Amino acid sequence: MADPKPKPKDYDERIYRKGHPPHRIRNALILIGLVLIGTYLAVTKELPFGDDYEVKAVFENAANIRKDSPVRIAGVNVGEVKSVRSVGDAAEVTFTVSEDGRPLREDTLVEIRPRIFLEGNFFLDVKPGSPSASEIPDGGTVPITQTATAVQLDQILTTLQAPDRENLSKLLRGYGGALNDEPTAADDKGEDPDIQGETAAEAINDSFKYGGDAGRDSAIVNEALLGTEAGDLSGLVAANARVFGALGEREQQLQDLVTNFNTFSGALAAESDNLAETIRLLAPTLENATPSLRNTNATFPYLRAFARDIEPGIRELPATISASGPWLKQTGLLLDQSELGRLANQLRLTAPPAGELAAAAPGLFSEQELLSRCVSDVLIPTGDIPITDVFTPGNNVPNYKEFGYALTGFAGEMQNFDANGAYLRFQTGGGDWGGNNGLVQADVPGAGLPTDTVAYGRAQAEPIATQPLLGAKPDYNDGVACHTNPVPDLNGPVAGPGPASPVGVP
Repeated sequence: MADPKPKPKDYDERIYRKGHPPHRIRNALILIGLVLIGTYLAVTKELPFGDDYEVKAVFENAANIRKDSPVRIAGVNVGEVKSVRSVGDAAEVTFTVSEDGRPLREDTLVEIRPRIFLEGNFFLDVKPGSPSASEIPDGGTVPITQTATAVQLDQILTTLQAPDRENLSKLLRGYGGALNDEPTAADDKGEDPDIQGETAAEAINDSFKYGGDAGRDSAIVNEALLGTEAGDLSGLVAANARVFGALGEREQQLQDLVTNFNTFSGALAAESDNLAETIRLLAPTLENATPSLRNTNATFPYLRAFARDIEPGIRELPATISASGPWLKQTGLLLDQSELGRLANQLRLTAPPAGELAAAAPGLFSEQELLSRCVSDVLIPTGDIPITDVFTPGNNVPNYKEFGYALTGFAGEMQNFDANGAYLRFQTGGGDWGGNNGLVQADVPGAGLPTDTVAYGRAQAEPIATQPLLGAKPDYNDGVACHTNPVPDLNGPVAGPGPASPVGVP
């Protein structure tokens, strides 16, 4: 079988065997390179390529800092000083910061501080700033207002020389005397009664009684100055900047304002006693006003929402005012003497009778109330009572319906269809009940003639009884209110069946 791959002319089986010395040398070189790279990265903690993140800081005096001085955050080295150069009367220090120390914010603070005794020299102490601030760009600068230089002991000693120390001693003795000397009668003149006879130190101690409340209220005011939305305080500062800029552009008016304010201050000085009394009463006034101020502050969110809601209406207000012109013109014509003015005069004439009517109305309303209570408490409940029909059980309905049925029946019986007018006719029926061919008789109540005291008729069946049983008419008493009467019993003994009527004629 032929070899599938031809071998080179100088082929030697020993040279191409696995593990030949040329392969071992190559692997060893690669391993050594990796070890060197790892050692470098472990020592330097940074890549050997790319630019470092650099920041500049301007100091009033950077004489104590040198190139390669460490840069620390919270005591941990995060970089080093690259250069120090003079910029006018100040010094600019350029330093690097590793990834572990980033980010540095726009409000970063940098201070030159001495290292410990064994370390010697100085270092940059960096405070990275607040998270809400933006990051300083690469190559950015920390201004001199955010830097500080450590003060050395020799600077303190050279500052307080003998004359200065003597002056400071006199100052302290004078300040102590001002605090502890007893006041004279002349000193107490015009002072607040609460501190008369007290030393300055005692008066200061008395002021601490209000210090807690004053500090708390100051904190509330400072917090309120921050606003309720992000950017409120910066907006206030920007608005003040515009105001001060406008004042600067109006120098003459500003001078006049200062002059007028001087006059105003002189007027206040002339009323110094009254002003002192006003200031003395200010503290209790503020204490009493604090609840009202808190409640007022609580209404501001609702007022702000109301202002937002009313804004569309304010925008429409000019158009509304323009459109109201014709309406006002027509309203003026309507109120003219020939229109509503005449009506107003007529209504003015009705005012006296209306007053008399209003004066008499309570009596009418009282009677109306009694009538209403009589109807609701007595008449309506009485009309709702069904009358028991002893002759036809189960055929009971409220008696107000029975009254309506009777009126309807009478109306039907009075339809005569002639020119004689309406009148009621009764035609007796015939019958042959009883021994006298059904002849019956009944008394005629209230008959006018003696011969008309009895009415006769014929019945088909024997009369059983009459309902209701008619009794004597009750007495009328106008001293009892109607609504106090009880509801009558329409199914009581008086409403029961009476004797048969009419009766058979013997």
